[in-house]
Amino acid sequence: MSNYKLLSVGNNAKTVKGDGSEYLTAILYMAPADNLQGINVCAMAEVAGCKAACLYTAGRGRMSNVQAGRIRKTMLWRDDRQGFIATLKQDIAKFQAYCLKRGIQPVVRLNGTSDIMWEKYLDMETEFPMVQFYDYTKIVKRVYKTLPCNYDLTLSYSEANADYAKSVLQAHADTGANVAVVFRDKDTIPTSFAGSEVLDGDKDDLRFLDAPRRIVALYAKGDAKKDSTGFVIDNAA
Repeated sequence: MSNYKLLSVGNNAKTVKGDGSEYLTAILYMAPADNLQGINVCAMAEVAGCKAACLYTAGRGRMSNVQAGRIRKTMLWRDDRQGFIATLKQDIAKFQAYCLKRGIQPVVRLNGTSDIMWEKYLDMETEFPMVQFYDYTKIVKRVYKTLPCNYDLTLSYSEANADYAKSVLQAHADTGANVAVVFRDKDTIPTSFAGSEVLDGDKDDLRFLDAPRRIVALYAKGDAKKDSTGFVIDNAA
């Protein structure tokens, strides 16, 4: 596996049951919300109440060396935006070549622990037409816009703010954009939520393969297990 300066790449391709297709995902992890002075890469963290429950603390994200690496990347984004984007493009190109040489579909998630409007910075269709990009977002207006054909967005739900929750469900109804909902316990996930069918989002993270107009059920991990803001949902709405 090649070395990357910004992207994190797993060791094994994910095989989707049914057609045998293989997908390998590269993810960009940064330091979210206000972990670094002078920059906030999660504009809706306060409104959506997800700051305390952020996946930044889940899994390897608890390790100090991992957090230091994410802070380093975020500092580069803050201090040298053009340099960051140039390095990111190099990483994506390298990852794309690696995957295509092996007959694997390259998949890139740029907002692993951030919520940046990457469609403003990358010409995904023209520069990386063979890459499938996807992200979760709390910036509702993004799903109303025309996005690159190879960029899939899933809205992230929260009841920490009533107006925000309403806007997410309205966008779901208006555009068909899927909505990710974090439930407290995976054993109590409902079959429907807010009038839409629920699918299991923890089987894999390949959101671009999901049928439209669905609720994507996730369950709380890391510090999110203790969340009481309304970001983590206890019961079906």
